[in-house]
Amino acid sequence: MEPDVSIETGAMIRVAVLPIGHIPASLLRDYTSMLLRHHTIALSAVSSFYTEHQKSPFANQPWDSGFLRFSFVIGGCTSSPWEDFQSNRKIHSVIGICHCPSSPDLDSVTDQFNSACKGYTSALVKRCFAFCPSDSQLEDGSKKEGNLILFPPADRQTQEFHLNTMVQDIAASLLMEFEKWVLKAESTGTILKTPLDSQASLSSEEVIKAKKRRLGRAQKTIGDYCLLAGSPVDANAHYSTALELARLTGDYFWYAGALEGSVCALLLDRMGHIDPSLIDEVKYRYNSVILHYRKSSIQDNTQRVSPLSFELEATLKLARFLCRRDLAKDVVELLTNAADGARSLIDASDRLVLFVEIARLYGAIGYHRKAAFFSRQVAQMYLQQENRLNAISAMQVLAMTTKAYRIQSRATASEELLNDDVGSISANSGKVHHHSVVSLFECQWSTLQMVVLREILLSAVRAGDPLAAWSAASRLLRSYYPLITPAGQNGLANALANSAGRLPSGTRCADPALPFVRLYSFPLLPSQADIVKRNPAREDWWVGSVSSGPFIYTPFSKGESDDSAKRELIWVVGEPVQVLVELANPCGFDLRVDSIYLSVHSENFDAFPISVNLPPNSSKVITLSGIPTSVGQVTIPGCTVHCFGVITEHLFKDVENLLLGAAQGLVLSDPFRSCGSMKLRNVSVPKISVVPQLPLLVPHINGGDGSIILYEGEIHHVWIGLSNAGTVPVEQAHISFSGKNQDSVISVAHEMLKAFLPLKPGAQVMLPITLKAWQLNMSDPDTLSGRNGLGSTGQHFKDGNSPSLVIHYSGPITNSEDSTSDGNIPPGRRLVVPLPICVFQGLSFVKARLLSMEIPAHVTENNPIPTFGESDSSEDVAGSEIKMDKLVKINPFRGSWGLRFLELELSNPTDVVFEINVSVQIENSLSGDNLVSDQDAAEFCYPKTRIDRDYSARVLIPLEHFKLPVLDESFLLRDSSADGVSWSGSFSEKNAKAELNASIEKLISRIKVRWQSGRNSSGELNIKDAIQKALQTSVMDVLLPDPLTFGFRLVKGHAEVSDNVETLNSKNSVLANEITPMEVMVRNNTKELIKMSLNVTCRDVAGENCVEGSDATVLWSGVLSGIKMEVPPLQEARHSFSLYFLVPGEYTLVAAAVIEDANNILRARAKTNSPDEPIFCRGPPFHVRVVGTA
Repeated sequence: MEPDVSIETGAMIRVAVLPIGHIPASLLRDYTSMLLRHHTIALSAVSSFYTEHQKSPFANQPWDSGFLRFSFVIGGCTSSPWEDFQSNRKIHSVIGICHCPSSPDLDSVTDQFNSACKGYTSALVKRCFAFCPSDSQLEDGSKKEGNLILFPPADRQTQEFHLNTMVQDIAASLLMEFEKWVLKAESTGTILKTPLDSQASLSSEEVIKAKKRRLGRAQKTIGDYCLLAGSPVDANAHYSTALELARLTGDYFWYAGALEGSVCALLLDRMGHIDPSLIDEVKYRYNSVILHYRKSSIQDNTQRVSPLSFELEATLKLARFLCRRDLAKDVVELLTNAADGARSLIDASDRLVLFVEIARLYGAIGYHRKAAFFSRQVAQMYLQQENRLNAISAMQVLAMTTKAYRIQSRATASEELLNDDVGSISANSGKVHHHSVVSLFECQWSTLQMVVLREILLSAVRAGDPLAAWSAASRLLRSYYPLITPAGQNGLANALANSAGRLPSGTRCADPALPFVRLYSFPLLPSQADIVKRNPAREDWWVGSVSSGPFIYTPFSKGESDDSAKRELIWVVGEPVQVLVELANPCGFDLRVDSIYLSVHSENFDAFPISVNLPPNSSKVITLSGIPTSVGQVTIPGCTVHCFGVITEHLFKDVENLLLGAAQGLVLSDPFRSCGSMKLRNVSVPKISVVPQLPLLVPHINGGDGSIILYEGEIHHVWIGLSNAGTVPVEQAHISFSGKNQDSVISVAHEMLKAFLPLKPGAQVMLPITLKAWQLNMSDPDTLSGRNGLGSTGQHFKDGNSPSLVIHYSGPITNSEDSTSDGNIPPGRRLVVPLPICVFQGLSFVKARLLSMEIPAHVTENNPIPTFGESDSSEDVAGSEIKMDKLVKINPFRGSWGLRFLELELSNPTDVVFEINVSVQIENSLSGDNLVSDQDAAEFCYPKTRIDRDYSARVLIPLEHFKLPVLDESFLLRDSSADGVSWSGSFSEKNAKAELNASIEKLISRIKVRWQSGRNSSGELNIKDAIQKALQTSVMDVLLPDPLTFGFRLVKGHAEVSDNVETLNSKNSVLANEITPMEVMVRNNTKELIKMSLNVTCRDVAGENCVEGSDATVLWSGVLSGIKMEVPPLQEARHSFSLYFLVPGEYTLVAAAVIEDANNILRARAKTNSPDEPIFCRGPPFHVRVVGTA
């Protein structure tokens, strides 16, 4: 049997192509490729070379439309014993190919060619083509006559034209030789024999039968030559005669051959136009051909040679003619019959050819599994002969079956599939198509697939191909490890190692072995490396950008969408990046991974390899790193692994499909679950963009990175250093805060940071930050549990409670060294520095209440009611105040020691001692009705209060310094009704809540309660809530002054008192039995005139009136009761009188007045409901000490 036969094979002229001399293999392939292009020569093209010596036997030669067909046999072949039966089996021509530079002696070339041609006795035309001759060879060759044809050096197009001309010449020569042979056969006849003809002496009857058959066989052979000459009409005429003669003589074998030739002539005559009627005709005739071949086989079954091979060849020819999808049923039936006939074939080479052809035809109609089955039969026949060449053939045949069995090597996969798997991994990595999973993994094929891979491994080892052996062993181990025993797994590992030992170092293979590699996650960048998109149109370029790590869209948030177009990962040139991958070794041996690193197809990334050891049946999560080197896109389809001595690429998508197949029951096992790894949600590779170099600020907290331990309210100064670890300067920076308790940051040096810009690479700036510990939430169970000292277990530090310093910074807008290709400006960065504040419970409030008391003031020569004018300087006032007592100061608007105190009860639950210091800010001057600013206020400190641990103490805060200077109508009556109704409501009912809170906050802002513990720990208590609660109902009594202020002063000689104020202790007493001149002063604190009736009373220590009655101990001159006075607005009036004290002792002077015609302001301040109710004002007591003798 011959391979690759078809119905048209009978019209092909077989030409042997032989290499002459030494020719490099590449040149031989080049020359033969040029020759093979001329397998069809039109008869019209050979007419110029054709010479008709006598009348041609091909009367119906189609010179205009006919063709001569060549079948070039590279390397030649042996002669066939069936050449007389089928003329197309003969070698009709021999073409030698010589490369002149390798064979300089043309005589030797001619001798070698002539010697090679002796083996082809049937050759009618012989030519030797010598390519690239030198000038001397051209000159020498032109003198020689014979079959040597020189092809001078020229371009390929010229050489092909020259070669085409020479092939046309050969075609014309063969046509003329065919004419000679036909003419000779018609005139003299010829003896035609086949191996079926008996070689023994023939009986007389057989001799007679042979003579009768000779004419029919000759007509059949002439028809074969007519087909070779390209004249199907002439061939059909001769075949018709041969059929009739063979039928009459019972020569069924030659009858089938002639019928087969007639079908070939029919197809050639149709010029390739095939219709259903032609198909039916061909099927009918070829079924008759097969039938007659079978008859001849039965008839000649006694012969040693069986014609079964011709029956099977005819079956294959018909199957190849019908080989199309719509006729697949007929083709399968024919091929099934041919496969059944293989059992009767004696020659193993015939069975080999038959199985090859059956496999090819099954593959042509899409029956790939049947084709793979017969291909395995071919491979097994090769493997039966233990030699290297047969092993190579078996390996090549088995490699063709791997696609049908879904075990093909990646190297043999189509380029389209490779591009789809690798090129689009970043765009479609999140999508796994179900049909691809089903096609890749089919559990029911496991045993058969393992058998095929073992056969490939065995053939590769015999063939001496270590790379193919390594590939087969890797596929077998990776895909079917659950079905292989531990001993078998170790055997495959040894096979991998042995194959790698025969390979050069650094060999790559497309098929990965172990371990299994899957993408675990992309770690978020640290907080100081957050990347923020930059909006150049805004000064606050970071506003509106989301910087939750390196992702513009975070693909790892819960409930995320699978839309991969939204995922974008940004890396920076020159900055290391990390990717977490998980490795699994599900086999029973230790696995040593010599190196593994990220596989990046783009050239803008440098990956760093690491080595890993994996124990049996274990998995491990490792970190792979690298550095982007230039701007652009980065694609990471998987990892490159150097294991078992060979470098392979492990794609993440392959493992995703594997895990999906395991989840759906299509794959034998999940390698990660079998190694004890947790189930991991699929993490796809996002779109990765590399941006130019950016600045990188690295923070450092002075004093270390430990927690800053503070008590509640403690004030602490922290220095934070910022170093630019990047390669470009920081040109823009903005400081803000985030998180809880942002108000605990009192101040930060914004201007200092801006002053250091641009911050060059390697430069550092130190920023001072003032912190104040916040108040702990008392409802927190951690706060309420146990003691809160440093050594206690009740530490109150939560990650979410501390504020964070946020710095948005960016580099230059354009980078000359490396800029983005799309023209976008580089992004900025966000630095988040958590302030590690650990707050412990400090002093705690127990309760707060408002107290009031009156202490009589001493009557002196000084004016107890200072009057401030526009010309008074703050320095003078401050000087006078400094001379006053620091503990309790006289109220300048009441002239007495009437005081109000805020009492705070504090508890110390800590293990340290606290000292409390209360300070009050007092304004130094008045300007009209307004207070001066805080920076002009004088601060007075009161004596410190010590609170030991586990003890409580009370702190008194005087409130008298916070009186308003003027009782203003606009402040008191702003809720006036439209109909002029009297002011019956209280102030808290008449004013809005906002105004009340503003007043309280203003009061609180001037009171500071500071504490100190030890040498370096100090802070300030938050008393806002305590004071606000205590003053909620009495704030107006604290803030608003009385309408009238009373005071007493000693008068000497009716002279004006000096401006220099003397201390209260210098002249704090008067003499008994002497007339003492005095003045009572009344100040109007409103903006309207007040009319009143004034009374002055002097009382002794028992509280009895001592100026009236028979027992009076004080004599007086002047008026002490019913004094009518009018006091101008914001002015004072004086009334003089004298007292004569008869008895030394302690006395008290009290002034009181009844206001006449009180207006609405006074009634609202007095909280009266009736317009007829009198307004009574009483001044505080003034103390007078009388010394002397009675």
